[in-house]
Amino acid sequence: MPSCINSALLIAGLACAMASRSDADCPQFEPGEQVGTVQHNSINEASGIVASRRNRDVLWVHNDSGDSARVFAMKTDGTHLGIYTITGAGAVDWEDIAIGPGPVAGQDYLYVGDIGDNNAVRARGVQVYRVPEPAVDADQDSVNVALTGAVGITLRYPDGARDAETLMVDPANGDIYIVSKREAKSRVYRAACPQTSGMTMQFVTELPWAQATGGDISSLGTEIIIRGYVNASLWLIPDEGAVADAFDEAPCSVPVAGEPQGEAVSFDASGLGYFTVSEGAHQPIYRFSRIVDAPEPKRSGKPRRISTTQAAFGIGLALALAIALYAVRRSRRRPRVA
Repeated sequence: MPSCINSALLIAGLACAMASRSDADCPQFEPGEQVGTVQHNSINEASGIVASRRNRDVLWVHNDSGDSARVFAMKTDGTHLGIYTITGAGAVDWEDIAIGPGPVAGQDYLYVGDIGDNNAVRARGVQVYRVPEPAVDADQDSVNVALTGAVGITLRYPDGARDAETLMVDPANGDIYIVSKREAKSRVYRAACPQTSGMTMQFVTELPWAQATGGDISSLGTEIIIRGYVNASLWLIPDEGAVADAFDEAPCSVPVAGEPQGEAVSFDASGLGYFTVSEGAHQPIYRFSRIVDAPEPKRSGKPRRISTTQAAFGIGLALALAIALYAVRRSRRRPRVA
């Protein structure tokens, strides 16, 4: 990577650290643990990742520009589960993927962001493709599937074309958020649900740093994570507040691993931890686990409203993980028998 880019990344990392909240107000995470390695040879430029909330132990990933309109399903350890081609979609420069609600209640949708624009020439807008998430079994043999029912949504910026690599969907209401990359400070835009193709997004705010490369909103709609190449920040969504309100407060600095070109990040299905992966062939998959003994960040009022199905699924996973972590810690504390 050229030295000028290295300098830009260092500046972005320093800006992130300087603008962060104190640790006492933030959730804490363990350093990244490698939980797997990307298995499939065709995943050589992973630009987006998202953890399925309905398919246990399944991650969705896609390549950067140069690939066809397809997503890959894999286990969290990197085992290949299938290639899913999105029928009717184009692929100019896919940069990120998200999961969220859509037109049919109770159905999760994959959202793929064809939002890359290195030279800011896509004046007519960028595309987000929405398709019902298929069922995937973590124990299945690898498959090749054509996904139908995709809808392309053209979105325009209110202030001219720009490059972006971050796509997020609010699980509470289906609003789409896109975060730009190349300005002095990355800019956040919102396309309110229901989206119509050709609509102009609303500018929300600027991040305190630049070079945003990926992001996600937790399944319970309570936290936002956005990363750069060498840094990541987490925002707490206020109780009874909107996603946009989270950016009114300073973010929490959270760890990332040293990756060759780390662009992708996703909360796990429970929202307690998050995954990252880098571009390149057969890259490590890192998971960052929440320290459950850390003080809970202070929140006031009622929690944000999401669907009953999403809440039950997220709470169940969170409880299972907490029990597992408690059991592990108890086993480590047992005295040795002479």
